[in-house]
Amino acid sequence: MLEQQNCTFSKVEILNHNIGYVKFGAFPPPDICGPTVVAAMNFLAHTDALIFDLRENHGGDPNMVDFMVSYLFSQPTHINDLTNRHDNETHQYWMLPWVLGPRFAKQPVYVLTSHETFSGGEEFTFDLKTQKRATIVGETTGGGAHPVRGMPAGDHFTIGVPFGRPINPVTKGDWEGTGVEPDVKVSAADALTTAEKLAADKLAAQSKSK
Repeated sequence: MLEQQNCTFSKVEILNHNIGYVKFGAFPPPDICGPTVVAAMNFLAHTDALIFDLRENHGGDPNMVDFMVSYLFSQPTHINDLTNRHDNETHQYWMLPWVLGPRFAKQPVYVLTSHETFSGGEEFTFDLKTQKRATIVGETTGGGAHPVRGMPAGDHFTIGVPFGRPINPVTKGDWEGTGVEPDVKVSAADALTTAEKLAADKLAAQSKSK
């Protein structure tokens, strides 16, 4: 099913001013969808700025978040921790030491958000915001940080019970219930146009300073 959906990657293109743009609806497992990410990022390899459209992204596998974030840093970077109460353990997520294709360590990065951006989409956004690696453009996200497991609650009923939480290495907290605040607040409908202008202005300023 994921392969038939192109792993939720619905659009990868190069916009005006050599700005790369990628839109995807989830973070599927990298063991299935890693090649799709590699293909997308390599297609955008020579762009001067990147826009990630997460306005309809509802989350997924934290390992895929880690995989994609790893394309955006050149130095070893502690991205996130996930503590699991059920197993009484904490897993650290660091930038991967190697990715297929070039990294985007210097290009300006923009992340588009809406109130529908949720879970892993929020983690990706929060990771980049706290590391000051991206400008977040759009609306405050949905506020779902804690992973939930279904538990029986009598005949024919289940209840979702949180069993863990992320711990950001910078803030020591997460976005549960509050969402991730954008750096530039605009409606979700205007987020792409706004980010394109921000990127174009930044690239023009960089060109003048050379």
